[in-house]
Amino acid sequence: MNNNQTIEKLKQMRLGAMAELHLQHVNNNQLSDMTADEYLALLIDHQWEDRQNRKINRLLKQAGFRQQASLADVNYTHNRDLDKNMFLRLATLDFIDRNENIIICGLCGTGKSYLSQALGHQACMMEHKTIYANTARLLKKLKLSKVDGTYLKELEKLLKADLLILDDFGLQAFDNHAREALMDIIDDRYNRKSTIISTQIPVSAWYEIIGGDGTQADALLDRIVNSSHRIDLKGNSLRKGALKEI
Repeated sequence: MNNNQTIEKLKQMRLGAMAELHLQHVNNNQLSDMTADEYLALLIDHQWEDRQNRKINRLLKQAGFRQQASLADVNYTHNRDLDKNMFLRLATLDFIDRNENIIICGLCGTGKSYLSQALGHQACMMEHKTIYANTARLLKKLKLSKVDGTYLKELEKLLKADLLILDDFGLQAFDNHAREALMDIIDDRYNRKSTIISTQIPVSAWYEIIGGDGTQADALLDRIVNSSHRIDLKGNSLRKGALKEI
């Protein structure tokens, strides 16, 4: 058997991880340590794990997270009314399977962005396509996309995401373009995909923040709030005293 040809063929079939492991065993004279079935299973498992890891890394990169947030690093000891049992239930990601939303409210520095990105990171680990975006920047991007004719294409990208994270929601006033874009996003995803919204603005003030004639605000609130889990964080900023925002 010509091992060099075998390795080259594996590479041409894009089975690079399998080729690399096979080369290691050839160089170390380990081919006789296992049965043919065991060795084949070893190569296949190695290739499978490599592809899964590459997919997850690709999803994490495409998500565009601002922080490297992790569920394991979430701190439940600070006095901010974070219900550990509730959050861990959300961390199972059942809400994505049910096309439900999450609203995380709290003052600046209470950990809203970190918590939303920790859930987003977990979603990527479970192979859910995720997009993280600053709300104002996203709406500005969509406004510009109407000029160059790519608006519908950008909306389609957002719809394809299993989980969309809208951070810093409501920090800038909504003009007509922003309201229409937000309505298009929420309407497309309603009962089809999940969205996490993190904001300093309490839900009771959203109607006024969204503005307009009230019709779009009513429609948005109906689609977002009624299908959402709520996390209302209390307390002072965790950034004080150089604490991590978790």
